[in-house]
Amino acid sequence: MKQTHLNRPIRVLIAKPGLDGHDRGAKVVARALRDFGMEVIYTGLRQTPQQIVNAAMEEDVDVIGLSILSGAHMALVPKILSLLKENHLEHIGVYVGGIIPENDAKELMKMGVISIFGPGTPLKEIKEAIESFVNRRVESESH
Repeated sequence: MKQTHLNRPIRVLIAKPGLDGHDRGAKVVARALRDFGMEVIYTGLRQTPQQIVNAAMEEDVDVIGLSILSGAHMALVPKILSLLKENHLEHIGVYVGGIIPENDAKELMKMGVISIFGPGTPLKEIKEAIESFVNRRVESESH
């Protein structure tokens, strides 16, 4: 595993917001990130934005990975970003996985999502994106 500037493993929350009941991909990503040495918390299915933000706060995570296949990403992701801001948790990186149309992806990135991963994204690419974000955040906090 690439060394990060943290003195501990990266902590990742994987969440399935909304009514989407398909979690195979989320579980594959969670297992892979754990195998890469990260601490992974999986919230399970049908989580509300508030439940996800509460879990992120309680678990003191570095990043949140949202898996959304229901098409409700333009309602759920902005709400989660808003709740993170309200709770002064803007330092937590938010990633979205799923089938996200290109125009929606651009909007979500403008709102603050770090990266969007479509189906078939290599797991190593997800790992490297998370490590890169955490290293940039830690470096900026130390200056």
